[in-house]
Amino acid sequence: MDKLKQTIISYSSKDLEQRKNWYSPAAEAYNKTRPRYPQKLIDQVVEVAQLSSDSKILEVGCGPATATVSFAQLGCSMICLEPNPDFYQLAQQNCQPYSHVEIQNTSFEEWMLQPLKFDAVLAASSFHWISPEVGYPKAANALQENGYLILLWNKELQPSYEVYQRLSKVYQVHAPSVDRYEDRKTQENILKELGNLVIDSGLFKDLIFGQVISDVTYTVDEYLMLLNTYSPYIKLDPHSKKRLFAELKYLIEHSFGGSLQLSYISAFHIAQKM
Repeated sequence: MDKLKQTIISYSSKDLEQRKNWYSPAAEAYNKTRPRYPQKLIDQVVEVAQLSSDSKILEVGCGPATATVSFAQLGCSMICLEPNPDFYQLAQQNCQPYSHVEIQNTSFEEWMLQPLKFDAVLAASSFHWISPEVGYPKAANALQENGYLILLWNKELQPSYEVYQRLSKVYQVHAPSVDRYEDRKTQENILKELGNLVIDSGLFKDLIFGQVISDVTYTVDEYLMLLNTYSPYIKLDPHSKKRLFAELKYLIEHSFGGSLQLSYISAFHIAQKM
């Protein structure tokens, strides 16, 4: 838990302007390659949080609307906050068919609180960017009595461990700092700790957890584009990344037929305001 808290603090303690623009170099790649949330998971969330066309949802850090569209299809009213200007533009494009969805180019921290207004506060792989001292109290204050906090997570896509071992040899030569593999048990433990943070806030109760495992295939170009959207790669020295990607591309094309089989965990935490 302490390690996870330190990771969240490292994200949320970045200068707000830096956080706003962090994903700008990878915004288009993020929109194209980050996986969506499985419909099976969305259906479970809708049922648990009792969402309907009459619901009012506040989404925190909607990105390019990765999860937004799935909830917009319910016909419910949504206000979606996105501080990154590039994500904001993409979210507007992706939500154009939904007149009941309003995208605001602002951070949750800067957003003018509308107390006791929303049936649900939703955050899809974004709440770890906000300090817990700010995020949980402000979310609770925005919710109506008995409203729900909904946290969605897509964990990093992973190849099989056998494939990772082959890829790792390239990482060790060109970029050992980003050579990392999380098995399913590790990822599930991280998700458990994220759920504990909700309860530890003292503002929410009756935490419910669910997850769905998905398998996908990415071409080598899609895979390298995906890697470009993860923070360790955004921070990586450009020359090191260029050499790394060239070697990964060669290996994947010549040893794995030009594509990789990947799997990932999609999960939700839903808790009711106390």
